[in-house]
Amino acid sequence: MSALTFTLKVAPQQRIDLSPIIPDSLAGKSQGEIAAIELQSGKQKLRVDRLFDISGSDASDIVINNSCSKLDFIGHGMKAGRITVNGGAGSYLGFQMRKGEITVHGDASDFAASGMAGGLLHIKGNVGDFLAAAIAGDMKGGTVIVTGNAGERVGDQMRRGIILIEGNAGGYCASRMLAGTIGVLGTVGEYVGYSMRRGTLLLANKPALHATIQDCGSHSLPYLSLMFKSFASLPSKFAQISKNRVQRYAGDIANDGKGEILVLL
Repeated sequence: MSALTFTLKVAPQQRIDLSPIIPDSLAGKSQGEIAAIELQSGKQKLRVDRLFDISGSDASDIVINNSCSKLDFIGHGMKAGRITVNGGAGSYLGFQMRKGEITVHGDASDFAASGMAGGLLHIKGNVGDFLAAAIAGDMKGGTVIVTGNAGERVGDQMRRGIILIEGNAGGYCASRMLAGTIGVLGTVGEYVGYSMRRGTLLLANKPALHATIQDCGSHSLPYLSLMFKSFASLPSKFAQISKNRVQRYAGDIANDGKGEILVLL
């Protein structure tokens, strides 16, 4: 069977809620049934076949062609299968995702991976603000890989999971972080680790730190070898890291925080 493919006919004027288009919901449906599904767009509902040309039949492998930033909630709540997005993705990409894999060959808008609990989200471009954040409960698991840059407040209130950013991240990275791991190979903006409680922030470049982040000296941390071993199978530059010598910072002590910021040496 070939992948179930949705090719956007014309870029929409209004935002489209694409949450019904996931492998879990489309399994066992005929192409006619899929075409008749209604998608919310502002105050109106539009049939799938009004917006997309549909081909293929394998609902476990969904492809969205000519995608754009007006397509929101791609992969919302998915628990299995794969979605490939050729083009941009709108807000709430991978919202409350549980399992499966989403790959975006383009940029993604704000709130990607909010509420994510499992699976792999690979953005081969840039991503907007509030990556893996934005809602009460925030990111609880899974892995997010961003090939490009990320906006502000990456991992805000993050509880579990892994975020790996190969480019730069904006201000307030790891703000209010509770647990999990964030890695950034580029630079990070101001107030990194603001109000951080726990968790690990791994950086390739030393950031500007505010007064309540404490310098704990340089260390060779054996557990980093295990962390990097877990990255080895991922399609990311993080798979190539092997050194475990870091400058360690702790905080945010203004919030009684026990988080750590590790800068590779």
